[in-house]
Amino acid sequence: MDLIALMPAFVVAVLLISASPGPAMALIVRRAAVHGWRAAVPTVLGVEFGLYIWALAAAAGFAALVAVSQTAFLVLKVVGAGVLLWLGLRAWRSAWRGAQPDRQAAAPEGRGRGRVFAEGVVVQLANPKLAIFMVAFYPQFVPTDRPLFVTTAGLALLQVMIETVFYTGLAYVVGRAGATFRSSRVRRRIDAVLGTVLVGLGVRVALSSR
Repeated sequence: MDLIALMPAFVVAVLLISASPGPAMALIVRRAAVHGWRAAVPTVLGVEFGLYIWALAAAAGFAALVAVSQTAFLVLKVVGAGVLLWLGLRAWRSAWRGAQPDRQAAAPEGRGRGRVFAEGVVVQLANPKLAIFMVAFYPQFVPTDRPLFVTTAGLALLQVMIETVFYTGLAYVVGRAGATFRSSRVRRRIDAVLGTVLVGLGVRVALSSR
């Protein structure tokens, strides 16, 4: 089938994937709710950078190694679960402390933004399920007469663009209610709920199998 003819199905699939709750969405929502939508932009960019790396890894065959190698899958599973549990526990700690201002978010220059960006990258790269998903997802949209790596890289770039718009829009909507979200009582509840979500996702990753 021609690549152009596959594009509508690809875009719909990407939108459905973007709207599915997961670690990336939880991270973005928390950031936007507590610190405003602009503060969530580095998280969005980090999440999408991590996704693009996995897409290239899938095209190059590395993601397939994760899918078939018990050791590689186990290493990523442990790292991914650890990252999610750490983020969840940090949110709980913020709720417990009364939601004091986040020093990382208060950093006006590149250091704070860089750490937030890196957080998004790590959450994506440490997700073994994403590696397996990439191996199964992209080949469906790569015609047999097209080069696998180049075509996958192009499709992944389109996915990154779509998801960046989607998640930035989501962050903007959440951030617009900033005054409500950033009141001390509401912020504590947000941190408690999203901390629970992240811990639950971490436990699910830790207990997952291929």
